[in-house]
Amino acid sequence: MTPSPASALPPTQLPDLRTRVPGPRSLALAARLAAVESRNVTALVDPGPIFWQRAKGANIWDADGNRFVDLTGAFGVANVGHGHPEVVAAVARQAETLLHAMGDVHPPVVKVELLEALAAHFPGKEPARAVLGSSGSDAVESAIKTAQLATGRAGLLAFEGGYHGLALGALDATARRDFRDPFAARLPGATIFARFGDLGHVEKCVAEAETGDQPLGAILVEPVQGRGGERVAPPGFLSSLRTLCDAHGLLLIADEIYTGFGRTGRWWACDHEAVVPDLICLGKGLASGMPISACVGRETIMAAWPKSTGEALHTQTFLGHPPGCAAALASMAVLERDGLVARSAELGQGALDRLRKALTARAHVMDVRGLGLMLGIEFASGHLCAAAVARCLENGIIVLRSGPGGCVLSITPPLSIDPAALTHALDVVIEASGQTGNPA
Repeated sequence: MTPSPASALPPTQLPDLRTRVPGPRSLALAARLAAVESRNVTALVDPGPIFWQRAKGANIWDADGNRFVDLTGAFGVANVGHGHPEVVAAVARQAETLLHAMGDVHPPVVKVELLEALAAHFPGKEPARAVLGSSGSDAVESAIKTAQLATGRAGLLAFEGGYHGLALGALDATARRDFRDPFAARLPGATIFARFGDLGHVEKCVAEAETGDQPLGAILVEPVQGRGGERVAPPGFLSSLRTLCDAHGLLLIADEIYTGFGRTGRWWACDHEAVVPDLICLGKGLASGMPISACVGRETIMAAWPKSTGEALHTQTFLGHPPGCAAALASMAVLERDGLVARSAELGQGALDRLRKALTARAHVMDVRGLGLMLGIEFASGHLCAAAVARCLENGIIVLRSGPGGCVLSITPPLSIDPAALTHALDVVIEASGQTGNPA
């Protein structure tokens, strides 16, 4: 495996547990949180969460002083590692000189620099323009609006298992009914859902939409479904979607909020098939810790937006927030300099081989899959997955559940994680996944 990149990050340390997990301070914080936060936000179920105190690289320390290895990247955000010194320094310098500006009236200089960098990295190196935001949902909202302006059609085809955010426009394109049903009365119902990876079903849905009341303007796809369970599109699927869109006058929107910036072993997951989308949605690993996102599109498509005369049709108070822009530029520079994209491909393939060798013969393990450092272990039930996740945490390894019914154990560590620490963490995952006892 490739050695640790020559950066200012310390080596990943193995777990060091000083209390039971969760410890007494985390339990006390859970009680305090329960008194002040909406009960729908943080799951305060037995045994309860750990409360993070600090993080560096691929290590997390909780409020009780326990040290963990993070195999989540904090929802796939910390691509260059938690608290990377160069990202932190960029934020500090920017905050010292300019903490906030007027992003769509009197913009900060660093906003221009970030937009130039994003345009330079657009798939296929085609001329591109972008709209910045603060979250993944923001990026998807921008893409949906752009598609409607460019095509004159509001209809959208998305995929079963897909997740694109919870803002109302993005929620309409998110397949999960548990998120959609409570707010169904406010959703436009402009999205139809095809089976992910099933080109024949996509073609059938497109044909039916052409004769329906809601003509399609775009197809929205995650090259690898993240919250949907680390489901990798079959070979040729993305390129076939590109061909289908071209044949029917549709835009192809790639939601690379999770998969972008080296997560799958290429700069963009679309690069695995040399697919150039019309619009690409970015977030998470863009800034490795700061809340910033972007919708980047072909210049010809983005030209559908009218020229601003003083009131932008789609904007927000913190558009192009200076520290976020600075963090994104620093994170992208570290990714390139330290070869973290290639590192993701190499470490990810090794991890996938190791997991498959250890777990595919287990009757309760239905699948082991992934691309780069975006891996998933699918269990026969959500209860089995929950038990494995809990056992990992008890042994100092942080993982998450994903997929329908929470059946998939998700692995998306920082791309800078040390190989030895990753091997140790995977051994813990394998042991925890090999057990079939019911969760406590």
